[in-house]
Amino acid sequence: MAGSALPVGVLALQGDVREHLAVLSDLGADARPVRRPEELDAVRGLVIPGGESSVMDKLSRLFGMQEPLRAAIAEGLPVYGTCAGLIMLSNTVRDAIEGQQTLGGLDVVVRRNAFGAQVDSFETELPIPVLGDPPVHAVFIRAPVVESVGASVEVLAALDDDRIVAVEQGALLGTSFHPEITGDTRFHEYFLKKVRAA
Repeated sequence: MAGSALPVGVLALQGDVREHLAVLSDLGADARPVRRPEELDAVRGLVIPGGESSVMDKLSRLFGMQEPLRAAIAEGLPVYGTCAGLIMLSNTVRDAIEGQQTLGGLDVVVRRNAFGAQVDSFETELPIPVLGDPPVHAVFIRAPVVESVGASVEVLAALDDDRIVAVEQGALLGTSFHPEITGDTRFHEYFLKKVRAA
């Protein structure tokens, strides 16, 4: 199995936690919710799910998780952020609410709700060379978009209009879309390879 019982956490403060736990478990990982610093210490990789980035930020501070998360990222913990998780990992956020903070780590500028409101959610087929064929069926729900990337960031996928929607930098991975709800597990498998290699 791809996960071979690796302890991998899903940040369980807010958002679509169950879906990520289910995909990781199906791939053979020892998937666990992470809400406290001691739970973070026990995992070898972490997924930050989609949800509401401003709420996630507030809860991470409330639960005493912001600094432990920042430290883990700085120390090289493999982390995969989807949608709001991508916002949480980015160094700079445009259209953030007042006082909103991120964990940082990804040298990117991300725009929140770049595609508009919930009604502007959409799906598309996205070629992602690192994952091979066929294209990934990508679901965007009030999704952010990466507006610019630093020199050490690799762009994994962009839309037809060149807007960047998947990036990688060292142990960090981020997507604007939600692979946990489509049944295509290739992004999670790709992430688990990072965790094993770390």
